[in-house]
Amino acid sequence: MTDSLRVGVIGLGYWGPNLVRVLTEMDGADVVAVCDPRRERLEMISRRFPAARSYEKPQELLDDAIDAVVIATPISTHFELGLAALEAGKHVLIEKPLAASSIEAGSLISRAGELGLVLMPGHTFLYSPPVVCIHDLIAADELGDIYFISTSRVNLGLHQPDVSVVWDLAPHDFSILRYWLGETPKYVRALGRGCVIPTIPDVAFISLEFDSGPIAHAELSWLSPSKLRRTTIVGTRKMVVYDDTSNEPVRIFDAGVELPEPETFGQYKLTYRTGDVISPRVDVAEPLMVELADFRAAIVDGRTSKSSAFLGLEVVKMIEAVDESLATFGARVEVNGLPFSSRLDATAGSIQSRVDEREAAI
Repeated sequence: MTDSLRVGVIGLGYWGPNLVRVLTEMDGADVVAVCDPRRERLEMISRRFPAARSYEKPQELLDDAIDAVVIATPISTHFELGLAALEAGKHVLIEKPLAASSIEAGSLISRAGELGLVLMPGHTFLYSPPVVCIHDLIAADELGDIYFISTSRVNLGLHQPDVSVVWDLAPHDFSILRYWLGETPKYVRALGRGCVIPTIPDVAFISLEFDSGPIAHAELSWLSPSKLRRTTIVGTRKMVVYDDTSNEPVRIFDAGVELPEPETFGQYKLTYRTGDVISPRVDVAEPLMVELADFRAAIVDGRTSKSSAFLGLEVVKMIEAVDESLATFGARVEVNGLPFSSRLDATAGSIQSRVDEREAAI
C-alpha cells in the first residue's frame, strides 16, 4: 500500500456520492475508481471527480490497483460483493447493515480473518459527536443505572423497494444502543405493518430487554408527517434527551424520583427531584469523515475500528430476531436463541457453494 490509501467505491446511488466526496477531501486517501451499472450516475460522478476511473462492473473495479473498497449498494448484494472484494485482497467497508443475514455476516468475518483483511460495517452514527457525548456520560456513570431508553426515528419516506423499515432504519438505533450499553439485548418483541405495500413493513414498534436491566423501545416509520430523530435516556441519577435535528442535540436533566425509607408501616411517599437542565458543548465534526478516517486507521495501524465487524454481526442478529417476532405476531424472541455457530453449521454447504462459484468465476 502507498502512503495514501487507494479506494474504490461501488454504488453511486443515495449515499455513494457522499462517500466519494468525503474520501476525496480526507487526508491519506484517494478515490481512484468508482463503479455503478448506471451510466448516468458514473457521468455525474466523473464531472465532479474526473480523476476517478469509472467502471460499470464490480469485478473491473476489483481488478484495478486499489487497496480498499467501500460498498454502498442494496443489502441483498452486500455478501456477494463483500466476498468478491475480500477474495481480491481488498480491505472492505460495507454500508449498514453488514449483510442480509447473520450467516452471511459471519462468513464475511471469517473470510476477512483468514485473509488478514479489515472488514468494517458503516454504522456512521457511532461517530456522531452527540452519540459519543452520551456514551461518555454513561461510561462515567453520570446518569447512574439506566432504567430505559426510548427512540423515535420517523419521517415521510424514503420507502425502500427491497427491504422493510426495520432493515433500513433499525441498524442506526441498534448500533447506538449496543455502543451505549455495551451489550446486545437478550430478547426483542416487535409489531409492524405494511401500510403502503402489504408485504413490506413501513412502520414498526420494537421492545428490547437487556440482561443488565435496561429496557428500550424503538419506533420506526416511513409514514410520519414530520421528521423526528429523538431519543430519551432515563437513569437513576439523571436523564438525557438526544435530538439529532436540534441546535442543542444533547440536553441533560438533573431530574428523577426517589423512594425514601417509610417512617411508619405502610407509608410510602415518592419524592421528585427537578434540578438544572444543561446543554453540554458538543464537538462539531462530520461523522462520515470520522468513520472513514477510522477505517483507514484500522488498515494502516492494525487497530479495531469502533464500528467493528463483530458489532455489525450483532446488529444483524438483532434485526433477524425482530423479523422473527414480526412473523409470530409480536412473540418474545431470544436474540441468541439459536447459537450462531449452529446456524453457521446448518447452512455451511450453501455458503461454501457460493464461495466456490465466486472463485470459479474469478
